[in-house]
Amino acid sequence: MKVALVNPAWRFDGSIYFGCREPHLPLEYGYARQMLEAAGHEVLIADGQLDALSPADIRNAVASFAPDMTVVTTAPSYLFWRCAPPELRVPQETVRDLRPVGGTMAAVGPHGSTTPRAAFEKLGVDVVVMGEPEEILVTLAATPRREWSTVPSIAYRDERGRVVLQGGPHASDMAKLPALKWPAASMRRHAHHHHRFDGGEKGPGAEMETSRGCPYSCTFCAKENFRDKYRRRPLPVILEELDGLIAQGIDYVYFIDEIFLPNRPLLEALVERDVRFGIQTRIDLWKPDMLELLGRAGCVSIEAGVESLSEEGRERLDKDCRISTEELTQRLIVAKKHVAFVQANLIAAELDDPDEIERWRARLQRHGVWANKPVPLFPYPGTPDYRLRWGFPDDEAWERAHAAYLEQFDEFSDIQEQRPLPLREIELPRPT
Repeated sequence: MKVALVNPAWRFDGSIYFGCREPHLPLEYGYARQMLEAAGHEVLIADGQLDALSPADIRNAVASFAPDMTVVTTAPSYLFWRCAPPELRVPQETVRDLRPVGGTMAAVGPHGSTTPRAAFEKLGVDVVVMGEPEEILVTLAATPRREWSTVPSIAYRDERGRVVLQGGPHASDMAKLPALKWPAASMRRHAHHHHRFDGGEKGPGAEMETSRGCPYSCTFCAKENFRDKYRRRPLPVILEELDGLIAQGIDYVYFIDEIFLPNRPLLEALVERDVRFGIQTRIDLWKPDMLELLGRAGCVSIEAGVESLSEEGRERLDKDCRISTEELTQRLIVAKKHVAFVQANLIAAELDDPDEIERWRARLQRHGVWANKPVPLFPYPGTPDYRLRWGFPDDEAWERAHAAYLEQFDEFSDIQEQRPLPLREIELPRPT
């Protein structure tokens, strides 16, 4: 079978999208391509974002390839599955453009994982993968449409016209995912160094994952239906992938792990390699000796979730934090002694005093640690926060969350439009 994996030509006008808008490696497509090829299939990745392709360019590339199946993602990369654009406008347009040339149309991403029926109907595809897609795409490519009833973790329309939700979201076996290998031309185009501010950019950047999922269940984190359970990749596979990137001239890697936990064998292996990297983590899990090793291993960027300055606020967010605010502060200051850039993230929690926040931010800045102003919290479907407010997500979940967010907040994050547009104004009507 010939399979086209399409990352759309993203745009974010009118969106509340929180993620970085630079191109990032589509890791999910990288795994899927290598696994599909190992199973004997022919694969094209058409990356509208990394390769700066217009919608017409994507259509021409797919048409020339003449695939039996085309896959469209609903989030720019795995890095942002937890904070995807709520609207499906760009994937809808992409599916519409490719429908005449793409063969069987499939969708992957957080929308189909959390609200599969709504995503299926909005996108007008033939099948939606629920959860992490790599292994399911391989199964789907090997299964005739008449036998889709045997494929787990998909949504499709059966012969009676009903939308069938088959099983639950899939979690990939991390031990089976290969060491990713990217074309040299793709890596030369990847100039972006995600969340790097130390001024040391030289060669191209890259993204990798050493683990997937998180052992915590913070109320604001959208991971209940994908990338949920914490799983590590085998160290030899991680190092094979990393060494391949270094050989291609990469000098910075951002580890997209939901939570980069202290891992002495990995850090000791990184000490031996000439590469710099960035992570997102919880600072309360790092002891001073491990922070020293983290810096020696090449870490130049830490994004640390503190979320709230009060213990009551952190409890309301279900952070399960075992140390005090003062201990968190000291841990951040220690981290800055070893790592060039350290950021502490705050969420707009009602229990935090604004004056106390500004005093805390100023204190950290005197030590070289950046603490952001509290960011408004979007109640993503698939978070405990959404479930506590409205129950389990239904077909109107994204509209409900989006409307509540616009109603609650007058100020938004600095990368958003001053006033995001309502979801129904920027999505296409559902196909009839």
